Amino acid sequence: MRVCGIEIKGSEAILCLMAFKDGLFDLPECRQTRLALTNDKDAESLQKFQFNLAKLVEDYKIEQLVIKERPQKGKFAGGAVGFKIEAAIQLINKCPSQILSANAIKEKLKQHPLPVDFKDTGLKGFQETAFTIAYAFLAK
Repeated sequence: MRVCGIEIKGSEAILCLMAFKDGLFDLPECRQTRLALTNDKDAESLQKFQFNLAKLVEDYKIEQLVIKERPQKGKFAGGAVGFKIEAAIQLINKCPSQILSANAIKEKLKQHPLPVDFKDTGLKGFQETAFTIAYAFLAK
């Protein structure tokens, strides 16, 4: 199964592709490590963001999008732009999406610790949370 872990930060979706086949995890190369929503007040910009992510899903044969949940209220609440991005991701018809809470991710990592140090993956530092999300979803 090939998934895309997504962390939404500000007006960007940070991406990490991960595949699990025959008991092995793989980090396929991807042309995009982040997608930005340039103008959240413009419908055309939001549609372009959604189209670009849908094209990525199609090109890389992604079977599941996994988004890290962000609180709606409180000190660490996500911003309005982030929730627009989340909605655009969830409305992509070509691929199902799922939101994982921080607690669910933490529990999965307790049950199945990361088999490799993140620094050894070759991914960029800002992708660490997206990597963890994808791993937590695939770890069973």
